[in-house]
Formats: sequence, C-alpha cells, structure tokens
Amino acid sequence: MPPPVAKDKAPLPPAPPPAVASLPTVVPAPAEVLPAQPLRSTLPKSEVRAALLLPLSGPQAAMGQVLSNAAQLALFEVADAKFNLLPLDTKGTAEGAAAAAQQALAQGADIILGPVFSFEVKAAAPVIREQGIPLLAFTTDRSVAGTNVYAMGFLPGAQVARVLAHARDQGRTRIGVLVRSDDYGRAVAEAAKESITALGMELVALDYYDPAATEFTAVVKRFTNRRPPPGAKTPFDAVLVPDDGTRLRNIASLLTYFLTENNMPPPKLLGTLLWDDPRLISEPALEGGWYPAPPLAGHGEFEQRYAKAFGPVPPRSGGLAGIAYDAAALAAALARNGQGDYASATLQNPNGFAGVDGIFRLLPSGMAERGLTIKEISPQGSREVAPAPTAFGR
Repeated sequence: MPPPVAKDKAPLPPAPPPAVASLPTVVPAPAEVLPAQPLRSTLPKSEVRAALLLPLSGPQAAMGQVLSNAAQLALFEVADAKFNLLPLDTKGTAEGAAAAAQQALAQGADIILGPVFSFEVKAAAPVIREQGIPLLAFTTDRSVAGTNVYAMGFLPGAQVARVLAHARDQGRTRIGVLVRSDDYGRAVAEAAKESITALGMELVALDYYDPAATEFTAVVKRFTNRRPPPGAKTPFDAVLVPDDGTRLRNIASLLTYFLTENNMPPPKLLGTLLWDDPRLISEPALEGGWYPAPPLAGHGEFEQRYAKAFGPVPPRSGGLAGIAYDAAALAAALARNGQGDYASATLQNPNGFAGVDGIFRLLPSGMAERGLTIKEISPQGSREVAPAPTAFGR
C-alpha cells in the first residue's frame, strides 16, 4: 500500500512504488466544525519538523523502538530533504510525556506524532494545545480526542459498528452482547447499543463479567437462559464477545455448551480487533466467528518492508507500528516541498488518506475513522470475507 496521500473522489489507485507525489488539492471540511487554531504562514518553509514522542527508555522501550523504526521507514520512503523527524523520549510516564512535549515546542515542532498511552497523551495535550500544534496520538482512548488532538488508534466503537453492520447484512439482527466489566468492555457495550439502534437491529441481552475471574459458568448460563422467539431456533442470531486469550476461549466454549445442551445451534460469535490473533484458530467454538481488521494486503506489504530494514515486526506491536508509519507518512507527505500545512482543514480532509492499514480520515471530533475489512476464523487461519471500503461516503 502507498503511504498516506490525500484522496480525490475516485477509488484509491493500485499501490505505486513507495514514494509520494505532490498532494492533490485538499477539500476542506465545513468551516463551522473546525477547531480554532492560530493563523499559519502559507509560504514554503526551509524546514518542517515533526516531533515523535515515544517511550524510548523504561519498561516499554522495546515497543517504543519498534514504533520509532516504523516512523523512520516512512521518513525514508516519503519525506523530502526539508522534513525532519525529532524522536523524543517520554519514558513511558505522564511526566516524561509532558517534558517531551515541552522539548518539542522548544525545538520548533510543527506537528507532534504520539505519544502511545492515554495517560501520556493527557499529560502532553495541554502543553501543545494552546500553541495550536496538532498532535496525532497513537492511542485508542477516545476521551483524549478533540481540539487539535487526534486519536489515531483503532477505536472500539468503529470496530463494533463494522462487525455489526456485516452481521446485519448477513441477516443476523438479534444480537447478544457479553462484555467484561472494565473500561474497554463498557465502551464496547455503549458502542454496541448505539450501533444496534442505528442499524435497526435488536439487542436481546447485555451482560458483564469480571475480567479478573477464572470461572464464567454462572454468567454464561444466565446469559443463555432465554427462550427463542416464535419460529426461531435460538435466542440470538449472533453474540458479541470482545475479549481475547483464555477468557475468550472459555466463554466461547461455554456459550456453545449451554446452547447446544438446550437443543439450540451454536451461536455465531462476533469480536473486535482483539481477535486478530493466530492462536485463536485452535478454538473450535470460535470457528466461523467474524471480526473487523485492517485490510491484510497493505499491512502485509508494510511488514515485509519493515522486516527488510529492521527485522520482523513483533506480533503484539504490529498494529501500533502501522499507526506510527501512517502518522509519520502523513506528516511527511503534507510537508513535501516545504509546505508543512497541518491546518485542521487539511488534516480533516473528508476524502481521507490511504495508509498501510487501509483508508482513514481524521474527524473534527479528533477521532480517526477507518475502512475495515471483516475476517472469519477457520481452522486454516483467518480469511477476509468482506472487503474494506475503498472510499469514504459523505
């Protein structure tokens, strides 16, 4: 996949070699929804600087190095000679992130890339916000987004909306939602309720479980203790279980057990990006389950280029590495020829950008909207069963 480039209204073209031509004219978002920011010169600059805030020391230093590598790869593939990337160490702490943000300002940064963790973003954002400098954070916490701060991560709400829309398209409209009782689970539950209403589906059941528990029999038995509506064989057309690892395996097995014990077919299970783990194919109860994910081809090509330069991408860092690459490539592409146009109207181009993880666009709310595919789990691995969109609708 090409590095991020502004899109016109036509579908994205096939991937060219890893280089970016000058950007086409950006279509600004409606003026009334754009955050206010200081006026900037439109004259070409002799240098454009992007600060990269990452945990380069401390317990998360290994992950920080992976993200730094990904951003450097974007620099090699996209940037011209006037673009400079300034790596700054957050130490993986709130205090370190605030200090790194101050350093970025002192070094004349035009845009901030990172940090990674929500608490880091919350510490860095006030430092840069009053200066009108945009911050492209790598977090999935929507609470940090807004007024020049963008959450570039794969947000749970968009994942839930995508997988539920696919379920509806396949005729599965009666949905059960079983989530853990933590911040992530509650965010997914709220997103599921909103999407089910918007899509004209029916929320049959919503229940929570303790993520620290090791035994889920009681909650799953209570969850499945429902009679099917007249003419149906099961109370649910599908059940959303946004979890991973041992908890997901145990809950999926129990859902299948209690439904089949009552002479009902096993449920069609739905997940989130937490399911994008090759180890899950060994769980029979998850076979046939659907979950959203970035398009496979673009990210696979990115990982091949990364591996050639730095070695294999660690499995648990792959998603964040793609985000770091896309953020750096976007900053570099917008800086070509010394323009460095990071105004809200440019970053919030409603046509979006093409990245290694598919198309994405930054919304006035500060959240990133992404084009996701749908994968299905099978004994041979996950396969794409519904393509990602190639363009955003208005």
